[in-house]
Amino acid sequence: MTMYLNKESFEIWMERIMERFNHLEKVLLKLNKQDNMLEGERLYDNQDVCQLLNISKRTLQRYRSKGELPFHSIYHKTYYKESDLHTFIRIHFDKHEKVKELKTEPENNR
Repeated sequence: MTMYLNKESFEIWMERIMERFNHLEKVLLKLNKQDNMLEGERLYDNQDVCQLLNISKRTLQRYRSKGELPFHSIYHKTYYKESDLHTFIRIHFDKHEKVKELKTEPENNR
């Protein structure tokens, strides 16, 4: 069965489709701008932190379990405050650098 549209009907349909696209674009932009906040501070979820630190979900769980990285559970979802992440990175980066220095020191300097 072949159905033909005249030019006027086609333009009406296209206008409706474009309106819908414009609406969806506005909704997506609004969603992208929304940051989860707690006490005026940005929150990151598990996926954000794993990507930021380049670690696996299991490693992130280990940091939480050891109490090395503070977290907040909100509606059964885990979040991390930005300031806690900065502190964690500073502490762990310093530890990593010290271990690296020890490994590269000549034997007679130890």
